Amino acid sequence: MKFFLDTANVEDIKKINDLGLVDGVTTNPTIIAKEGRDFEEVIKEICSIVDGPVSAEVIGLTAEEMVSEARTISKWADNVVVKIPMTEDGLKAVHILSKEGIKTNVTLIFTVSQGLMAMKAGATFISPFVGRLEDIGVNANELIESLRDLIDMYGFDTEIIAASIRNTTHVENVALLGAHIATIPSNLFPSMMKHTLTDSGIATFLKDWEAFKSN
Repeated sequence: MKFFLDTANVEDIKKINDLGLVDGVTTNPTIIAKEGRDFEEVIKEICSIVDGPVSAEVIGLTAEEMVSEARTISKWADNVVVKIPMTEDGLKAVHILSKEGIKTNVTLIFTVSQGLMAMKAGATFISPFVGRLEDIGVNANELIESLRDLIDMYGFDTEIIAASIRNTTHVENVALLGAHIATIPSNLFPSMMKHTLTDSGIATFLKDWEAFKSN
């Protein structure tokens, strides 16, 4: 399974990319706004650091606006992907863009039918939101599993980006359920790496080594 970073913080991206763990990046207007920098400048810099797909979201709400923005964004870098909301106009835009060879990530997926429509429209990626579904008491795992079943059953050329990932359990679950990708906030990576038994094991090894050297 691929790890995407859900951030626009360039320093975080560089740090985790140095570990060999970054297969791509997802951003959104909120994330970009937190950086206090120009949207295009940030996306271009991220694309130069990361080899994999980098999602940049459109702002327009009509199909015409989305298509126009997407055509501009797609020229910023070879690995840029245009993020489109799951709406009627969004599906129309994805259908047009897919015919032009522009890669898209349909975001804010919460049901199987939404995911299916996005796949049929030609989405390169779909982003079901795990944490937000759990917030309203819906089993997000069933959605991830069903979407993967549809892709395997019908041969859609679409990858699942499990989004709204909030903890290590989310990452582990979506990996086991067949999500192609998990997009993970950078502050979650340290907890994914750690375990108390790992820490105590290292401490024991060091203690034993010191005892051996003193003999």
